[in-house]
Amino acid sequence: MGEISSQIPDKSREEDESIYGNSLGMKMQKERDMYGDAYEGIEDKPTKGEFCTWYFYGFCSYFVLAVLVPIVFPLIISQTSPDLPEPPQGWLKSFKDLKCLQNEMQLYVGLVNRDIRVGGRSFSPLEWTSISWITGVLLATPILAFTSFNLDDGNCQRLIAAAATGIGALFCLPTGFFKKSGVFLLYLAIILSTITVTGAWSGRHLGLLIRGFTGSKIPKSQFSTRRLISSKLSLYSTAFGCFGAVIIASFTYHMLSHSDRFTALWVVSIFSGLLWALGLIHIFSTIRRSGCSADSLEESSSIAHILTIFRSPLAAASLALVFLSSFMTMCIFGSTMLYVLGYLCLKTHNILFLWLIYFMVPLVSLPLAHRLQQIMKLDAEKMLLVAFMLSTLTSGCGIYYRESTWSTSMVFLFSAIQGTATGLLHSFGTVLLLDCTPAGKEGIFSSWSSWGRVVGAWAGFAWSTSMPGNIRKAFGVSVCAGIIGMVVLIFGNISSWRGAKAAGHIIKKRKVGDHFKGSDSTNDV
Repeated sequence: MGEISSQIPDKSREEDESIYGNSLGMKMQKERDMYGDAYEGIEDKPTKGEFCTWYFYGFCSYFVLAVLVPIVFPLIISQTSPDLPEPPQGWLKSFKDLKCLQNEMQLYVGLVNRDIRVGGRSFSPLEWTSISWITGVLLATPILAFTSFNLDDGNCQRLIAAAATGIGALFCLPTGFFKKSGVFLLYLAIILSTITVTGAWSGRHLGLLIRGFTGSKIPKSQFSTRRLISSKLSLYSTAFGCFGAVIIASFTYHMLSHSDRFTALWVVSIFSGLLWALGLIHIFSTIRRSGCSADSLEESSSIAHILTIFRSPLAAASLALVFLSSFMTMCIFGSTMLYVLGYLCLKTHNILFLWLIYFMVPLVSLPLAHRLQQIMKLDAEKMLLVAFMLSTLTSGCGIYYRESTWSTSMVFLFSAIQGTATGLLHSFGTVLLLDCTPAGKEGIFSSWSSWGRVVGAWAGFAWSTSMPGNIRKAFGVSVCAGIIGMVVLIFGNISSWRGAKAAGHIIKKRKVGDHFKGSDSTNDV
């Protein structure tokens, strides 16, 4: 028996080393041996296979809000208009009086032409996408209110995630059955409501993965371990998600070369649905207990449970940062795409390169950012501060050079910078909120995070596309959002450490004999 017992820590240590490296794996195993059950918490330790499927899930789902909704669907809706009015300057010049090809200008005019009539008002495909987007948010709100309680205290978490993923993927398939713009309101509303629900589940699952590896309560000395694990899981998941976005964006560009663009883009939507459905592999292959805490069991009112996040000022501030970062990145992305297409008249192959740079650079920069964080021992709030600075730099340069004709190389350079900033904001916004989340409340906190992210993206998309070509206003609001985010981070006294301490993740250890025991008091930490 003694021989068998001695082999168990060795196996655990080997798994840790294979996932996180030799030094970190040995350090974590040493802490387990020292602190025992208090270190382990109430979650089972994730396996290497579970981490791999977690990254695969990011690959299968991140592109929905990054490419499918803001790019593919507006393009499909634009193909429902039979005739496009010729712009005042003609088809061979852009709105900045630069030489342009007819098919390039037709692509832009199709997106901004108000040809969708509802009642006495007319909407462009971009505006119709915004209306469908907020409809999906409104539809998701009561669903999240119901499912959040089940995510924390129920036993049907996988069923919720699988149903939302399956329904969302299913509604990507029939988008070409009817060449009517009105039906896309239904498609987009369902897709956006389901991606909001699955976002809540994935955020909760990330919290359980972190808690399973580090324990729900850890000593102060091991907070750096939690910081590295949570950031790596979030950053690498986002990087894999960017790879999925590259595939869908490249496929979209390829299908735009077909004469029947509506059918070709329908094929892109079908392929996107199938890729999204592959995320079910992760959902069904992982088993995580609900892990509800004693505190969560005390919540007798569903309203009290829903409003739990606002009891923590740090968590509420982190939620505001999620909204601001999502708004800022989508506003910059939408306004830039319209400006380079309709005003700078960037060649179509350069549009592809812009997408590739925007989504491929994070494949390298995000893992490097994790390494930089590890060397400089930076918390999530400092990484968020860097990301807000990068996005503000991009917006500020866009405002300053708004009257100039941007060179292609400069567009590519700032696409790389903004792509990195977007990945950092997405990853560390999630990490910071999870650090502020008490054990057993991951479901409701992640529901708010997912809802705030989708609402922020909608607001950024709606603002940037409501005034196509007016980059001064679009980038000006983005700069304001970035400044507000930095002010909240700097003067709001927000940090991963304070959030984790307030959430009860950090405990003081006192030595009793030859063993260490946990203490609920965190006053002296």
